[in-house]
Amino acid sequence: MLPDPFAATTRGITEPDPVRPALRAAGPLVEVAAPEGGSAWIVTEEKLAREVLADPRFAKDPALAPEGWTRLEQTAAEQPSLTTLDGPDHALLRRAHAPLLSAKRIQAQSERIHQIARTLLTDLGGGPVDLMDGFSTRFPLTVLLDLLGIPLHLLDVAVDACRRMSDPEPGAQGKAIAAIADLAAAGLTPNRKGLATELRDNLPPETSEEDLRYHLFALIFAGQLTTDASIGFLVSRLLNGDTTPESHLVRETLRVHPPAPFTLWRFTTSEVDLAGIRLPAKAPVLVDIQGINTDPARKPGPDLTFGAGPHFCVGAQLAQLELRAVAAVLRTDFPEARLAVPYGELRQTFLGGIQGTRLTSLPVVLHE
Repeated sequence: MLPDPFAATTRGITEPDPVRPALRAAGPLVEVAAPEGGSAWIVTEEKLAREVLADPRFAKDPALAPEGWTRLEQTAAEQPSLTTLDGPDHALLRRAHAPLLSAKRIQAQSERIHQIARTLLTDLGGGPVDLMDGFSTRFPLTVLLDLLGIPLHLLDVAVDACRRMSDPEPGAQGKAIAAIADLAAAGLTPNRKGLATELRDNLPPETSEEDLRYHLFALIFAGQLTTDASIGFLVSRLLNGDTTPESHLVRETLRVHPPAPFTLWRFTTSEVDLAGIRLPAKAPVLVDIQGINTDPARKPGPDLTFGAGPHFCVGAQLAQLELRAVAAVLRTDFPEARLAVPYGELRQTFLGGIQGTRLTSLPVVLHE
């Protein structure tokens, strides 16, 4: 019997994941019980995954979700976004975002991002300090607010709102989204300069103020969530003695511990034959990013950490630069930094559903 791939779990950082090998052994396309009822299908083989991620018959619009599913974004008609639109509408919205987050534009911010990491780490003092208690959230949010042109005195508001996004209380997520969208609007006031105003100018003129704020919310929340989850694994690996160059360290950390173990949900737009299985219309489908990335039989090459196809993560360059900056600053400015507990005592928690895995804590001593 397959272990539940959506069940919340906590285990030691060196303990193997029992779910991924079991899914792979079950075949390239595995039927499982969905978190909100009914069946879902998980793609476990890389070639098939790349086909699905490029196939327009697998759409992201939550309007296609099975009846009764509630823990999803609004539909594309209710709230157009990069994560709910497909086809030409998605391509148009992506063209507005992509120039802001291109490799060239992000690399130009390298010195500033390194300085933000340096300042925040210095402000923590010598330690022991738990980097998962504040730094892992505050660092990416500081970078994002700075790039977007949002005043940094709103950082604590952003931190609180991002944490409330996972609050199970009814209505809590909606309030958190509204709080992040409201603070994002501070980057749009007259005389503010940053990526927020650039995005506004790149979008079609008929874009509503509400939609613009939601696009900014999505950049802030997704950008925080991605890097926040990765910092713990990156720093623990570095302080456990990994001496590889920052670029390799970041790639390997993200390959083994992708911020999102699964893709976001996709739904079939019609009946589809996939890997010899006839999927009904509106069938929920996921790609097992973590399982494919860590398949022992996988050949070297680009992994699926940031997806593939039209929905490849638009913020991939920024996330990787942020992580390289943290690694570089720790090595150059904090050469005495060390873990405050043995590496094997660190624990990782999977939050359940399709959410990511993060360390429960990361106590470090930055200097004596």
